[in-house]
Amino acid sequence: MSKVYGILAEFKTPHDIYAAAVKLRAAGYTRWDTFTPFPVHGLDKAMGLPRSKVPFIVLACGLAGFFGAAGMVWFMDAYNYPLVVGGKPYWSPVYPFPVMYECVILLATFGAFFGQFLLNLLPRYHHPVFNAEAFAGASDDAFLVVIEARDPRYNEAGTREQLEALGGFNITLVNE
Repeated sequence: MSKVYGILAEFKTPHDIYAAAVKLRAAGYTRWDTFTPFPVHGLDKAMGLPRSKVPFIVLACGLAGFFGAAGMVWFMDAYNYPLVVGGKPYWSPVYPFPVMYECVILLATFGAFFGQFLLNLLPRYHHPVFNAEAFAGASDDAFLVVIEARDPRYNEAGTREQLEALGGFNITLVNE
């Protein structure tokens, strides 16, 4: 017999899954997730999810790009090969601006892509929820909540009753 990953319930509307998320969070569940065919406004706050760290990663990478490009241009023009062209100074923040700007954009883009990639634990080729028959509708018209068996408040019978009380239907166990 395979190990139980959790319990999955389907809800009819975005409002129903939002209300269920608020009540599940209030009930003390901590290891659970929702799956919807489109973003539901406020669902992340209802679940108690923290703000994303991706903007800080993008800012750090953008600043690294700016200062890295400024240092590179200074090293090349003022230190490594100082050459006076047309009476211009060895270093000025004006003429290398396009280089600095492009490095900010490049590294910030890398930070956004790889930051979300790593924070979302990607690539993930398989997830136990994919085994559930109801999950096929998550990209079409199903609003799903899955509560993991490793949640401290998880009790198969009690969790099933609570999901039914919240309006969940098509409640199934999800195996590993």
